[in-house]
Amino acid sequence: VVYWRPLCGFCQRLLEALEAAGIRPGLHDIWEEPEAAEFVRSVNDGNEIVPTVVVGGTVYTNPPPDQLVAHLLQA
Repeated sequence: VVYWRPLCGFCQRLLEALEAAGIRPGLHDIWEEPEAAEFVRSVNDGNEIVPTVVVGGTVYTNPPPDQLVAHLLQA
């Protein structure tokens, strides 16, 4: 699951890398979904840092796209 927001360059790069690898995660726009924004703040010390990614219950804040793709392809 990827928590993101429009106009976020880091989010765009991550989503492009996932798409190129054929990975289609669930997406939650923190500007459109108050519950998503609340979750992101709860795992980032009150900050709305995106992209925030949840994989198998583990939270990754602004992970490097290449490392996340490699991790997901190994899983």
